[in-house]
Amino acid sequence: MRSQLLNTSSFVFKRIAGSWQRPSTRIAAHLRRNLSNASPIEKPYYVTTPIFYVNADPHVGHLYTIVLADVLKRFHALKGRKAILCTGTDEHGMKIQRAAGKAKQDVRAFCDRNFRGFSKLANEANVQYDHFIRTSEPDHRFAVQHFWLMLKERGYIYESKHEGWYSVSDETFYPPSAVHLILDPATGRKLMASQETGKEVEWTSETNYHFRMSTLRDRLLEFYAAHPRFVEPPSRMQDVVSQVTSGLSDLSISRPVERLSWGIPVPHDTSQTIYVWLDALINYLTKANYPFQVPGQEHAAGWPADVHVIGKDIVRFHCIYWPAFLLALDLPLPKQILTHAHWTLGHEKMSKSTGNVVNPFYALERFGSDTMRHYLVHCGGIQDDSDYDNKYIIERYRHLQGNLGNLVTRVVRGKGWNVRRAVASGRTDDSAEGKAHLEALKRLPSAVDHWMTKSHPGAAMNKVLTVVQQTNIYIHKASPWDLAARTDQHGVPRAIIHVQTDQHVQKVDAIIYLCAESIRICGILLQPVMPQRMKHLLDLMGVDEGRRTFQDAVVGADEEYGVPKVAVGRGREGVVFPMLDSDL
Repeated sequence: MRSQLLNTSSFVFKRIAGSWQRPSTRIAAHLRRNLSNASPIEKPYYVTTPIFYVNADPHVGHLYTIVLADVLKRFHALKGRKAILCTGTDEHGMKIQRAAGKAKQDVRAFCDRNFRGFSKLANEANVQYDHFIRTSEPDHRFAVQHFWLMLKERGYIYESKHEGWYSVSDETFYPPSAVHLILDPATGRKLMASQETGKEVEWTSETNYHFRMSTLRDRLLEFYAAHPRFVEPPSRMQDVVSQVTSGLSDLSISRPVERLSWGIPVPHDTSQTIYVWLDALINYLTKANYPFQVPGQEHAAGWPADVHVIGKDIVRFHCIYWPAFLLALDLPLPKQILTHAHWTLGHEKMSKSTGNVVNPFYALERFGSDTMRHYLVHCGGIQDDSDYDNKYIIERYRHLQGNLGNLVTRVVRGKGWNVRRAVASGRTDDSAEGKAHLEALKRLPSAVDHWMTKSHPGAAMNKVLTVVQQTNIYIHKASPWDLAARTDQHGVPRAIIHVQTDQHVQKVDAIIYLCAESIRICGILLQPVMPQRMKHLLDLMGVDEGRRTFQDAVVGADEEYGVPKVAVGRGREGVVFPMLDSDL
């Protein structure tokens, strides 16, 4: 690998000496400074979202994708591993070129304006992205052109005439067997459309460059067989294997410049523009410092990606085309591709043309980022589509209020006990119910880790919320408030005169400690999903900010908490989940 990367770097510099492109001074200086004295660095966790087309405003599907990716990133950071999240915008291609023309704007100015909506969406959703890439950036252009030259040098690119049905919306060619004649209900116009997506296609005949994808069929199948969980869920893995098994055609990877001028030029042939999907997929490498990985530090920027999070509509590009491109250059493949389902509205497919869409900014403003993050992770589909409805958001929030919120209030504001004293005692309830609950709590971190490692945040969160519900059942049955308020032999409530036997104190402390530990551990594990609300929860429990890692989510790991860091108060003050403004 080291010799391969060194050869790649020398090839880059030979090309730089030519006329087609120069890398940024920053990258070149970094390479010179580190090439000779590099030492191995642990690979960070690297998660990506697709890069989003800037021809239209963000929708709730974009929000779902970036939240899933952010939850995965935050979880691995919680475990103490450096984690990197890459998102961004796809700014090349015919659909962008046409959208800018329709808006009567210069295409560069159009992209410069529209990319901001996606960065704003990530920020308002409290997404901790490390890279926001734009495919119009110079460093990405260099990476794409270098990748092209590597494919060309290895004999994977040839020039040929191409005829077929092209979808501008999908930015892909379809074979005749994949299109059919339909009637557009909005206009009454007959048109040819993709059977897969329903998007209009147009007949195209042109000379362009092709990628010898057909030669990689067997290598792809070998890879799939060796990595059966490469695509999640398994049903889509099966679909991918089936498609590749049935045979692959060579892929058109450029368009004539008279058809597509807005994109990255083919090196040494300015009459052709590189195909938008080849351009777009390489973004994952660009932000991993391709092609300037330093020997001994090839994985320092995260590649290979631990998981690409994508929607099910772009499976073919990510699960067939992308692995084929990488195999052609003997580059490491991503470890996993999480393909999620879509959101419907009123059980109908969301569509801009019919106005059946959800504005994610309105939802975030109305409900807040943590409420939306929880709703999307809990209700969003991986295998099957989910239906979006504001009443479901409010329903889920009320469930949080009544379960986790109520549990915290019961423990923190309870009369007749002291949380700090209970924590200091470190004593758990030795009743049958207490022992059963303790065992469930001990198993929780590994269960969450299991599902997060499989890239299923929703399943992991449900494990936590199940323990929250079990804790509510446990405290209700244990009724520590009854023990704390027991009367003495004269009928005087001990809670009033503060006279309690050691046995009663120890029993109450044991119950409260087990409940406090349940709240603390669940709060730590829910941080990736609801970072703001869980910060407040842990502040209420008095957990030090340095004791909120995955390693701390163990019974008895923290003996110092119990004194609230914020005012407990009454009403909304000191409440983890206050009433929604929209629900008052």
